[in-house]
Amino acid sequence: MSKVILRKRSFKQAERWKRKLDRYREIHAQIKKEAEDILNSKNFRSTKEHIQHGNMTVNAHVMNVARYSLAISDKLHIRCNRRELVRGALLHDYFLYDWHIPDEVNPHRLHGFYHPGRALKNAIKEYELTEREKEIIKKHMWPLTIIPPTCREAWIVTTADKWCSLMETLHMHRGHGAISGEAGED
Repeated sequence: MSKVILRKRSFKQAERWKRKLDRYREIHAQIKKEAEDILNSKNFRSTKEHIQHGNMTVNAHVMNVARYSLAISDKLHIRCNRRELVRGALLHDYFLYDWHIPDEVNPHRLHGFYHPGRALKNAIKEYELTEREKEIIKKHMWPLTIIPPTCREAWIVTTADKWCSLMETLHMHRGHGAISGEAGED
């Protein structure tokens, strides 16, 4: 191959990387704008201490879900309340325990069934939630949680959560715990 062709390919690849980086920064800015109180809370930061899927922390997982939720909404042109979408995504796994370590209080063998309720209780204690945010948290494990979501935001987070969980479990997804330089950073 000629040097000219290689330079063109390199330039095009660099342009693609720059667009991706710019989009990544836009998404992070939106997450920070919509949920700075969550990102800076002590309990949210504690989610960096617990593993979710594979070797991914809960913090990195919920950040991935928030990013993918925004990306799905944009890519599919789904009109929704982006603030509630982001906040619900960040709090959907706000159960605040390590489900890999069994104890008497937390029913870890049935974690998939019980953690949405625990996450909702914890989130309600700490934040003022809208009905839509509550629905996102409560129903993100559908079909395990039998009653399906009834709002777009909950469907988007449910979808993003399933995708991220699969990629993380298969070690095919690298997470960046949070916004660079912010309290949620890994």
